[in-house]
Amino acid sequence: MPLPIEEYALIGDCHTAALVGRDGSIDWLCLPRFDSGACFSALLGAPEHGRWLIAPQAAIRSTRRQYRDGTLILETEFETDDGVVRIIDCMPVSDERWDVLRIVEGVSGRVAMSMELIIRFDYGSIVPWVQQVDDVLLATAGPHTLELRTTVDVHGENMKSVAEFHVNEGERVPFSLNYRPSYEATQIIVDPEESLKITESGWRKWSERNIYQGRWRDAVVRSLITLRALIYAPTGGIIAAPTTSLPEQLGGVRNWDYRYCWLRDATFTLNALLLAGYQDEAIAWREWLLRAAAGSPEDLQILYSVTGERRLDETVLDWLPGYGNAAPVRVGNAASKQFQLDVYGEVMDTLHLARSAGMESDLSTWKIQVALLHFLESNWQLPDEGIWEIRGPRLHFTHSKVMAWVAFDRAIKDVEVFGLEGPVARWREVRDTIHAQVCAEGYDAINNTFVQSYGSSHLDASLLLMMQVGFLPCDDPRVRGTVEAIERSLMVNGLVLRYSTGTNVDALPPGEGVFLPCSFWLADSLVLMGRREEGEALFERLLDLRNDVGLLSEEYDVPGRHMLGNFPQALTHMALINTARLLSIPVQQATRVGDTAQRPGSVTRTS
Repeated sequence: MPLPIEEYALIGDCHTAALVGRDGSIDWLCLPRFDSGACFSALLGAPEHGRWLIAPQAAIRSTRRQYRDGTLILETEFETDDGVVRIIDCMPVSDERWDVLRIVEGVSGRVAMSMELIIRFDYGSIVPWVQQVDDVLLATAGPHTLELRTTVDVHGENMKSVAEFHVNEGERVPFSLNYRPSYEATQIIVDPEESLKITESGWRKWSERNIYQGRWRDAVVRSLITLRALIYAPTGGIIAAPTTSLPEQLGGVRNWDYRYCWLRDATFTLNALLLAGYQDEAIAWREWLLRAAAGSPEDLQILYSVTGERRLDETVLDWLPGYGNAAPVRVGNAASKQFQLDVYGEVMDTLHLARSAGMESDLSTWKIQVALLHFLESNWQLPDEGIWEIRGPRLHFTHSKVMAWVAFDRAIKDVEVFGLEGPVARWREVRDTIHAQVCAEGYDAINNTFVQSYGSSHLDASLLLMMQVGFLPCDDPRVRGTVEAIERSLMVNGLVLRYSTGTNVDALPPGEGVFLPCSFWLADSLVLMGRREEGEALFERLLDLRNDVGLLSEEYDVPGRHMLGNFPQALTHMALINTARLLSIPVQQATRVGDTAQRPGSVTRTS
């Protein structure tokens, strides 16, 4: 079995990222970008599928981990009978090279250490040709080369590279792993200690730009750093998670590739960045969104690659057994070909939020929006696969229709507030028609709750967003009834399920963990409804689920007390930031959020 998901930490360089285990092993790393093939895939298999382990040889008495304040530099401290040793892990941020830096530091005593480097390109399927050239270990296969530089002797043993060495108190032993295309020349050698200093300084300068100074500042800063690590710097695109196929149920088949950018996350992302004062990153994300959405409106996808590529064909890697034997392992994502109405609303809401927050936009942005609305006007009546990207038959999902309403509502507001031009009378008519239909077809009057899809009696946690987007006010009895129904039927030990997987709505075997973003959404709903103490209590409970370095996954196994799903999850950390800010603003402003359907990111900047 691999380590529990919560025992991993993240390091990254804003091009790609690695997961470092509590045992000192890097078990996941894709190079040169997030969605490239992995050279370390032990996370989804075994050590022979690729990993880089540095750890004491003797039994470990205790392990402590932390990030250096305001950075993504990880420190793992091992205590043994012979002494204490610290491993410092980071990936220097650069637009010109890709490096993984590991420095072994003696804290006390004299500790015997082992290093094991198993490089397997293309998700563990390709064994490279490894050779020693002067003081550099070269591993090459096809277009890929990794170069290891260190001051200790490394030798080959059973198709892996190993080393044994001692580290004394005050001594530092560097390891530097550099990636380059095999057809390019060796890059200049960097000083590991100087590179570490530059990396630390860069992260701290970035973190100091954060303007949030509320009660939960430490949690917010760690979430912001995590989000920045998931930004592909050349384009501004933000991936959902740096991993693929970490299961939503142990041993299950709900295993998906999240190393792409979802339009659905757009509003949450922009709001989180604006709340913390990261205007440049917010603008870069909006520009990525506009490039991705450009083209024929009917071709709008729900997700794209970090550069905006559309072809994300889903493939099964049958040589990998999967995390804890949860197969299949998938790369690519077939949801990219689905029809999902809600993304049109997310795009329109995001661009409206950008304008409300004072981000300038040109006329071409509005032309794209008008084209999207022209398509939506003729297609909002169609069934779709919905926010949860079901693999079953299309349905008339209530949330999808609500977000279609949002698309027209935000366009109308853009005309009214910002003086843009459009057929606003017709848009008002469509908006009112959608609203009336949702209230008639998506509402169960007997049980006083909105439902997952038209004609259904099932609930869905996405309905918690209805008041946040302004579809109905917070004090509407139908909204309150929906929240109360979700509390009764979709909660496990106080945390929220997305929906009941036992209904077979998604054509997959039943079973998954509670969905952490939905649990944050419930906390938001409770605050907006005036149940602030309950919302804060739920938020504090969610904070307690973070691992020892402040990271969260997508889902959580309540009985087993383990994280589930891809890790760390951007949407979860966005939700954390948004809820923290909502709880940090005065009650009057929080009420305004619900009454006017303004995100906290725009409310706090216009108050």
